[in-house]
Amino acid sequence: MTFLNRLLASSAIALLPVTVWAEDRITAVHAFPEFLVYTKTFIAMIDDLNTRGEGILQVEIRGGPEAIGMFQQPAAVRDGVVDMVHTPGSFYGANVPEIDAMVASRVTPMEARANGGAAIMDEAHQERFNVKHLGWIDGGIKFHIYMSSEPVFREDGILDLTGVKLRDNPIYHAFFESLNATTSSMPATEVYSALEKGVVDAAAWTEIGIPQLKWNEFLTHRVDPTFYNTDIGVILNLDTWNSLSAESQELLQTVMIEWEEKSYNDRQAEVATDAETLAAGGMQFVSHSEEAGEAYRALADDAAWARMYERIDGGGAGAERYNALRRTYALSE
Repeated sequence: MTFLNRLLASSAIALLPVTVWAEDRITAVHAFPEFLVYTKTFIAMIDDLNTRGEGILQVEIRGGPEAIGMFQQPAAVRDGVVDMVHTPGSFYGANVPEIDAMVASRVTPMEARANGGAAIMDEAHQERFNVKHLGWIDGGIKFHIYMSSEPVFREDGILDLTGVKLRDNPIYHAFFESLNATTSSMPATEVYSALEKGVVDAAAWTEIGIPQLKWNEFLTHRVDPTFYNTDIGVILNLDTWNSLSAESQELLQTVMIEWEEKSYNDRQAEVATDAETLAAGGMQFVSHSEEAGEAYRALADDAAWARMYERIDGGGAGAERYNALRRTYALSE
């Protein structure tokens, strides 16, 4: 082959179309401040994802509630303002009422994924809110009511919140109403100031995190037993999900599933540690009797399931999904 022929051949090869796989990039925000354990979990998970996703998928975290208000973040993801958010599902529960199944769940995130509950939850999110529910992170952590005065109990032994000014949140509003509380809805970032000023004198929060929030400077009593579950998940704009490569989708889902179990195990180990910290600081743990405690928890669960039943027409058009969620999250018909 002459030099000219070789030159023409190499030029022809250079002009052939080349397939270039671009790295997918998405943006994210988180509901809580960075110092909270739940946000630390999310950031660590994204660091893991970005390390494993080099050349495939990268997630840019753009901040927390200082970037987009925590209650506005879910809608921002739905509308594509940002691609992903790490947030409690109850922050958008009016749009996806099925989230109450996670609130009142009696199973772990791993069990819900294995028995089909997670798939039903994802289906509801896609259908109602234009997002994909990727994973239930830091699951299995339950709630207490924390008070600045000694709890009062009704004649039947169940907590009586008459006259108590309680910081509210969509996750437990219906339950608090049943306990006759006076509620005030506000973001977690405003609670310290509200306690300091006497705007509220009680708050519900998870088994972990109170020392980090420093609410125990004002809250002196913890009511036992626990109720509900954290419903913190990661949701992704559905159009963004559909635009990702198959490789990116697989990596994203794999990492989320791994971190469901990892975060569950990590958080369980911290429950006893935080309880010891609160007790050492003088907080008193006040318990219901065993019988009243079961009734107290049942009251909480019933409030969540009843709210979802009404919102999705569980006795009519939504009966099939309602019953499926009861089977998978509550292990009951």
